[in-house]
Amino acid sequence: MNLGIAIEETWSFLHEIHAELQAHHNVSLFTRRNFKLPVFNKRINDALFTRDLRAFMQTNDVVFFEWSSGLLAAASYMPKSCGIVTRLHRYEMYQWADKINWDNVDKIILVSEAKRSEFTERFPQQAAKIVVIPEAVSVEKFTFQPKPFSGDLGIMCHLRPRKRVYEVILGFSELCQQRNDLHLHIGGGGAEGFHEYPIALYRLVEKLGLQDKVTFYGNVPDPENWYRTIDLFIANGYSEGLQVSPMEAMAMGTYCISHWWDGADELLPESHLYYTERQMQQRILDYAALPETEKQAQMRLLRQRVEQRFDMAQVSAQIRGIIEGTAL
Repeated sequence: MNLGIAIEETWSFLHEIHAELQAHHNVSLFTRRNFKLPVFNKRINDALFTRDLRAFMQTNDVVFFEWSSGLLAAASYMPKSCGIVTRLHRYEMYQWADKINWDNVDKIILVSEAKRSEFTERFPQQAAKIVVIPEAVSVEKFTFQPKPFSGDLGIMCHLRPRKRVYEVILGFSELCQQRNDLHLHIGGGGAEGFHEYPIALYRLVEKLGLQDKVTFYGNVPDPENWYRTIDLFIANGYSEGLQVSPMEAMAMGTYCISHWWDGADELLPESHLYYTERQMQQRILDYAALPETEKQAQMRLLRQRVEQRFDMAQVSAQIRGIIEGTAL
């Protein structure tokens, strides 16, 4: 089968899926061409984009849009010439969903039941096209390597307000008044459009006098080694698709807790979820107080959860099956 893949955003969630598809089909990637011309630059490039995308659709049996964003919006209004499968992660729901002709899309992969509920409320006529397949991680890459508890707490994400790292620092400051053996590790760099947010985080740590208890790492190119330094991972965002970094941490033997964003109970058991900073603090204290044998048992349960629900090999095969069943 001739299979096209259209993607212009990050490949972070696609590498293993792309390899799975390449192993079974003739895969090509759409590439947008742009020329810098002295006159009519935008008009000519827009016409070239439309022609190239239409030709790409015509030469493939199915095109898979890894993000339900600009490329899908353009393709969805072109004459139907191939099967169209898309995956909607999160942000597209709020920036692109109303710009897409969903009638021309054959299958819509959503990453959680919470996102299914949200999508069908807005587009009820598309409900039959939806398949829920969660985000996933490689259990071969992120191997189970738990360590004895030493008070190392961690959060890793792009530093933007939605992730609520500021609130984690505030909660951690209060927590240090109850336990003096804790350290907070913050992985991740700044995000476009929110350049003031990391600066606010650094200044907050200074004002609270936590310089010796909080470490900023910036972008983390080798997350496997970073997770090995962490005993407990905190996910504190208020809106997620189905967040991958906690899955990676769980796979490696790191205990995880999360703010109860819509769909968090599909990622973690309810006993790992919280709403308020005070509840977050109590989750951390409760885990820290467990005997080491019980901590190890809890970490094994989280690893098993990843193996059973979020294994990239299984998810890649599921997505391939959806795509193969969509060829016109």
